[in-house]
Amino acid sequence: MTAALLQVQGLSMRFGGLLAVDGVAFDVLRDEVFAIIGPNGAGKTTVFNCVGGFYRPTAGDVRFDGAQIAGLPSHKVARHGLVRTFQNVRLFKNLTVLENLLVAQHTQVENRLLPGLLNLEGYRRSESQAQERAAQWLEFLGLLPFANREAGNLAYGHQRRLEIARCMITKPRLLMLDEPAAGLNPQEKRDLAGLIDRLRREHGVAVLLIEHDMGLVMGVSDRVLVMEHGRPITTGTPDVVRADERVIKAYLGEA
Repeated sequence: MTAALLQVQGLSMRFGGLLAVDGVAFDVLRDEVFAIIGPNGAGKTTVFNCVGGFYRPTAGDVRFDGAQIAGLPSHKVARHGLVRTFQNVRLFKNLTVLENLLVAQHTQVENRLLPGLLNLEGYRRSESQAQERAAQWLEFLGLLPFANREAGNLAYGHQRRLEIARCMITKPRLLMLDEPAAGLNPQEKRDLAGLIDRLRREHGVAVLLIEHDMGLVMGVSDRVLVMEHGRPITTGTPDVVRADERVIKAYLGEA
């Protein structure tokens, strides 16, 4: 069996008197697409924020490739190889598409002051390599024709793709996607499903996904965790989950 890349055990998050997440546990394997679903208010995004370092969990363990990351700030979590997109697109909208990807590589390029001032060979080589990596990802995502356009002027679907490109250029091992299909039309959703599959197959990245579009979730996921009122209901393959009476009750209610 493929080893787990991400392991979450007993995760809880309390905001004052509100227990938003209670005893959530799951793991994500190195080569899988794992989805978290549930009705609005189920606690999905809170789980994401705890895993990604935006919240410090009240209780529980979050381990990434064996290392404890619960409570680490988001930039340190990212250094482990776990990066995320957001439900609301967060690009540098006044920068060009290319510049957004260059900024994302700030930890991978020569950024010391003196080599930059003197325009030394190592600095020039580092800058050239950063531009090449950016161009490769723009081509992969179908965004190369828009490289010099301001990110804020892109169509919404292209902004979503740019956000994924900005994550992938940091060479993550696990990509967290927070409702990536929100606002996309049917064709863009089909393209997104194909993109998620390609990222896994061609770049070896695992994917942790929150999404309300059940067609997308059931089409791309290997396993699905269902949550309700901050607690896990069940975890299983898409076929098992869609047939579970507890899941049907959570979404549709009961007579």
